[in-house]
Amino acid sequence: MSISITSSVTNRSMARGLVPLCAGAGVYLFFLSAGEILLRDSDSMWQIRIGQWILANGTVPYTDMFSFTKYGEPWISSSWLSQVLYAITYGAPGDWAGPVILSSIAIGATISIFLYLLNPYFHPARAILIAALALLQSASHFFARPHVLALPFLLAFIGGLMAAADRRTHPSWFLLPLMTLWANLHGGFVLGLALIGPIGLEAIWSAEPNRRVQLAVRWALFGLAALAASCVTPYGWNTPLGAIKILSLGKLLSLIWEWMPVDFGKFTFFEATLLTLIGVAFYRKLTLSVPRILLLVGLIWMALSHVRNIEIFAFLAPLVLAKPIAEQWGTAPGGASAIEEIRSAPFVTIIAAIAIVIGGWASTSIFVAHHPFLFNPAQLPVAAVDLLQQRKAQRIFSTAPFGGYMVTRDMKVFIDGRAELYGEQFVLDYFNATEARNLGELLALLDKYQIDATLLNPTSPAAYALDHVKGWKRLYSDDVAVIHVRSGETRTSALPAAAGANQSSLGSD
Repeated sequence: MSISITSSVTNRSMARGLVPLCAGAGVYLFFLSAGEILLRDSDSMWQIRIGQWILANGTVPYTDMFSFTKYGEPWISSSWLSQVLYAITYGAPGDWAGPVILSSIAIGATISIFLYLLNPYFHPARAILIAALALLQSASHFFARPHVLALPFLLAFIGGLMAAADRRTHPSWFLLPLMTLWANLHGGFVLGLALIGPIGLEAIWSAEPNRRVQLAVRWALFGLAALAASCVTPYGWNTPLGAIKILSLGKLLSLIWEWMPVDFGKFTFFEATLLTLIGVAFYRKLTLSVPRILLLVGLIWMALSHVRNIEIFAFLAPLVLAKPIAEQWGTAPGGASAIEEIRSAPFVTIIAAIAIVIGGWASTSIFVAHHPFLFNPAQLPVAAVDLLQQRKAQRIFSTAPFGGYMVTRDMKVFIDGRAELYGEQFVLDYFNATEARNLGELLALLDKYQIDATLLNPTSPAAYALDHVKGWKRLYSDDVAVIHVRSGETRTSALPAAAGANQSSLGSD
C-alpha cells in the first residue's frame, strides 16, 4: 500500500512539473489554428520589409529608406533582430505561415514561463486560470510584430527580478544575456531597466537591516550591468535613447490606437478584471509592502495610460501579488516547485519535452499544408496600388495603415507606422489632413509635398472633401480604397535620383 501511495504522489508531482510545458504547447497550437488573428495589423508588412533589407545589405538601417517625406533622415530600428527573424521565416510573397508560427511559439513560451513563475505560489489549476485571464486581456494586442517575440524575454527577465526580490537576494547575473536579447528584439527593454530600481527596493525593504546596504550595492551594480548589456546591439549606446524616443511624441500618442488611454466609457474585460482585483483584495484584506504597492500602482497607471500596456499589467501584476497572496491566503501548493520537480526527474522531462516538440511539429506541418495564412483582403488596397503603379505614381498621400502594404510593393510612402521617425508635428498634420478639419490645411499639405495622387479610405473625410475641390478628381474607388489625382495630369513627377537608386537596391518580394 505504501509503495502504491508513494508512486501515486510521485506521478502527480511529475505531472505538475510538466504543466507549464503542456500549457505552452496548447496555447501555441491554439494561436496557430487561429493564425489570422495575428495578421490584423499591416505594420507587420513593413517590419518584414526592413528585415529583408537588413539581410540583403548586411547591416542595420541608420537612415530612413522607405518614405519620400523623411528619406535619408536619421532613424534606427530598435527591433532589428525581430525583423530579421520574421523576414527569415517569411516565405513566398503572401505566405505568412512562418511569421504566424514564430509568433505563436513566442506566445506559447510566454505562458510556459508565466506558469513556472507562478508555480511556487499557486496550485496548477489556479495558475492556469490566472494565465488564461492574462491571455484574454492581452489577446487584442497579439500581432505578428516584434513586441510579441520579445514577450517571453520580458517575462523571464522581470520574473527573475521578482523571484530575487521574493527571496530577499540580488538578481542572477544570468539575466543579463536575456536583457541583451530583449534589447535587440524590441525597444520595450527600457521597461526592464526601469523596473530594476523599484523591484530592488522591495528586496531591500524586506531584507534584514544588517544586509540592506550590501543588497543595495548589488542591485545597483546589476542595474549598471543591465544598462551595459542593453547596449550590446549594432547601435551601441544609441539603443536606449532610440527606444525611448516614442515617448517624446507628446499628445500624438493619444491619437494612435495602441497608445491611447483606456476608455472606461464602455465596459471591457480589463475593467472587469481590475475592479474584481480591487474588490477581492479589500474583501480578503490583502496587505502589501510599500514597494509592492508602488509597483502595482505603477503597472495600473501604465495600463490606464496606454492600452498596449494592458498585457504588461496582465502578466506582471500577478508576479507582484503572488508571494503576499500565497502567504496570507494560503494558496501555495505543498511540496517542491515545478522546476525542482523537473530537475528531480530529468529523463522523464526530456522525453516529455521531445514528445511535445515532435507532436507540435507534426501538427504544424499537417495544418500549414492545408491552411494558407493570409491577411484579410479587405485591409489591402491591391487593385488601387496596381493602378497607381501603372500610372507610375510616386508621391502619394496615403493613410498610415496602407503604408505597410505599399512598402512591400517597393513604393516610397508618405507615412507608415514608424511614428518616432516622422515626429509629433508631422503626424499631427497628417491626422488633421485626413480628417479634413481645415480644407486649407489639407490642400497646403498636398502642395507642400508635391502630392500627385491620394490613396485613402472610402469613408475618409479627406476623400469626401477632395470630391468637391477644384483641381482634384476621383480616379478610382472600391470597398478598400479611393484614389484622387490632380485634374488634367496623366503622369507624376519623379523622385530624386538618390531615392530611386535606393529603391532599386532593395529588390522585390
